[in-house]
Amino acid sequence: MNIYRNFCILLVLSTSVGCTYMKNPMRRETRLLQHGVIVDTTSYVYDLPYPKGISHSMVQGYYTQFTHKRRAAVDFKMPIGSVITAARGGVVVRLKKDGQQGGIKKTNRPHANYVIIQHADSSRAGYWHLKHDGVLVNVGDTVTTGQKIALSGNTGYTYFPHLHFIVWSFDRNGRFKQIPTRFRTQDGPQYLRAIRTYKNPE
Repeated sequence: MNIYRNFCILLVLSTSVGCTYMKNPMRRETRLLQHGVIVDTTSYVYDLPYPKGISHSMVQGYYTQFTHKRRAAVDFKMPIGSVITAARGGVVVRLKKDGQQGGIKKTNRPHANYVIIQHADSSRAGYWHLKHDGVLVNVGDTVTTGQKIALSGNTGYTYFPHLHFIVWSFDRNGRFKQIPTRFRTQDGPQYLRAIRTYKNPE
């Protein structure tokens, strides 16, 4: 619990930094989307990656200064063994399930268990830090939105048990492009904000 409290303090301090943090245009745009200054009605709306009726706290968001400086990712705090569901349907293209180590040392990175699902538009979603032997699908499986795909864990480079979720695609030149994601919540579609709890609506 102390580690999580310290993490939250660091996160709040990191999101109050100035010019260096905001130089990346994607960070600026995402922040405006989060606060509703820019209204987005066209991007895909993802389900929250856990069962309907369940709530979890989003503890770190897109391009935050702590460990997401260059990542349009979100972290959901979850007890180990929590059910992870597909935020969008697609085909399982990669996974790892045999990792057992986790903790705040960066040498733990290779031990993170994960599932990667490719969507119909060729974008991909990654679900990271899953429980050892907690992957419930196989490469080549077609999954539907809301389908149970894994159990959350604490493998890889982690400060506490959580799910790391990120969506990306590749442009025509094969360049990696991250996609900040809108989610369907109890208050309608929105870009999530850190240190808030979100319920997956029924």
